[in-house]
Amino acid sequence: MIHKHIILIAGTVLMFPTHSFGEISHQTPVFSTQPDYPLPVPATHERHSDAVLNALIAEALEHNPEVLAAQREHDAARQRIAPAAALDDPMLEAGVANLPLASSPFNRDDMTMKMIGLSQRLPFPGKRGLRREIAAQDAQSVEYGYQETINRVMRALKIAYFDLGLARATIQLTEKNKSILEDFLHLAEDHYTLGMGSQADVLKAQTQISRMLDELLRLGRDVPAIEADLIRALGRHDAGSMPDTTLVQWPATPLNPESLHEAALIQRPQLKALQSIIARTEKETDLARKDYYPDLDVRLSYGQRSAMLDGASRPDMVGFSVAINLPVWRDSKLAPRIAESLALRDQAIHLYQAQRNEITAGLRQHTAAAEQSLKSIRLYQTTILPQALLTVESALAAYRVNRVDFLTLLDSQMTAFEYEINLVTAIANYNKALAEIAFITGQSHDNLTANGDSDEHHQ
Repeated sequence: MIHKHIILIAGTVLMFPTHSFGEISHQTPVFSTQPDYPLPVPATHERHSDAVLNALIAEALEHNPEVLAAQREHDAARQRIAPAAALDDPMLEAGVANLPLASSPFNRDDMTMKMIGLSQRLPFPGKRGLRREIAAQDAQSVEYGYQETINRVMRALKIAYFDLGLARATIQLTEKNKSILEDFLHLAEDHYTLGMGSQADVLKAQTQISRMLDELLRLGRDVPAIEADLIRALGRHDAGSMPDTTLVQWPATPLNPESLHEAALIQRPQLKALQSIIARTEKETDLARKDYYPDLDVRLSYGQRSAMLDGASRPDMVGFSVAINLPVWRDSKLAPRIAESLALRDQAIHLYQAQRNEITAGLRQHTAAAEQSLKSIRLYQTTILPQALLTVESALAAYRVNRVDFLTLLDSQMTAFEYEINLVTAIANYNKALAEIAFITGQSHDNLTANGDSDEHHQ
């Protein structure tokens, strides 16, 4: 609560009576009565920004082509499960057996018959179940890949959202600083007119104003590029109306690296996908070993025999047979398949371990960045900026009575402006670090901040 009073004092001090400049100029500079940096925003403003971001996420999930493509891939993978365990199509055959090369061939030979047959291949017991499990694990890994795509698109959207918010906040602060510098320019011109200052002071003020104009031009070039990233994440074909990306500080979230690491190992879709791939390759190895056992071909046939030339009738005939394949090419065909499955399993295991290491490193990096940004935010809000604003006020009051030179006033304002930019940058970096942590741990931004101490943010 102490820093709130400091901020209030700083904001109040900036309220200058119009008559205080009457001795110098009839064109009295007007200064903002609000501090030039983000204060802890009201809860309603936070909820509005949260609602805007959630609406953008919903739009991306509905229209982003990468998300839609991953969803269709998942749908296709699920459709492969049932066919994987299905039997091969039965074979229907029709023909003639023992047909003599003579006139009236069907009535001459006792073994001549018209035949129709049906055959079915039956895999060795266990093969169909393994094929179904392989397809199910494959569909599961695709599903986790779909979830990973959603999280990746959400991360890209949040990063673009906060970058755009930072760019717009920087533009606002730059325009406000430019306005203050223009007021300082009028003061310097009045001092010069009255013989209380030098022309160099006027030129210095003009130079700083030109710097602000150049900075606004640069920011104007950066905004379309950031908007393009946001448009791409949303899956839009054109810019349309850009959202109100107000840069606010989300509630401070306690970040426990051990808990986050544990959550990532449980929730991260990419890890789950690799686990499914490992299980899939193990099933493929089992299926390759099953190929050492033969499959069965069962055949049933029916033969119709015509009456003899003398009119004597003959009974029809049926046939039944079972055939098996002989897996004799073990060294050249079967053993390499098993070796391939084992190699793919080991590859998936190593990829899983590599991803775990990457998660550990990423969490360490972004957790440290979030904590550092949060400390910077608190330091700027409670100490640095209030002191800088009081310094500007003191320098301005002293300059009015010619007790300090114009360069001191100008430097104090530019320093305060630099701190304002540093504050909004720290707020954006904090939010982006939370977005990265949410992606690494497989959580949404809402879930990540739901457990945060919002009271800490408003203290």
